[in-house]
Amino acid sequence: MLTPLDIHNKEFKKGFRGYNEEEVDDFLDAIIRDYEKLYRDNIELKETVERLNSKLDHYQHMENTLHSTLVIAQETAEEVKLNAKKETELIMKEAEIRAQKMVEEAMAKVRRLTGEYEELQKQSQIYRTRLRTLLQAQMEMLQHAEEDEN
Repeated sequence: MLTPLDIHNKEFKKGFRGYNEEEVDDFLDAIIRDYEKLYRDNIELKETVERLNSKLDHYQHMENTLHSTLVIAQETAEEVKLNAKKETELIMKEAEIRAQKMVEEAMAKVRRLTGEYEELQKQSQIYRTRLRTLLQAQMEMLQHAEEDEN
């Protein structure tokens, strides 16, 4: 690639009936000025492209990081939901077990109280029968006593 200095230092051989040296020098000076400007602009553009590529790499890295973070957050949210569901199921099972135990205890208490009630009924029946027998015996004794008195 030519540099402005290459153009400036270029020497042309003089030939018979050649170009006007002053016009060629003026034209070369104009070319040098324009080429220098283009050359500097090109360097600046390359620097700008490098800077922008660096920023682009940085932003792509940030995007990848954000994407990874988002994926991790989604996985964590799913895991939290799954754990919450498992915990809820565990709590429900424990509650069902406690409720079943309470029902069984209540049923056992009902059976015990029913047994006690039936036992009290038997005791009451026996007591009434004994009382009736005793009263009948007393009545018979009273009748025999009255008969003996008459």
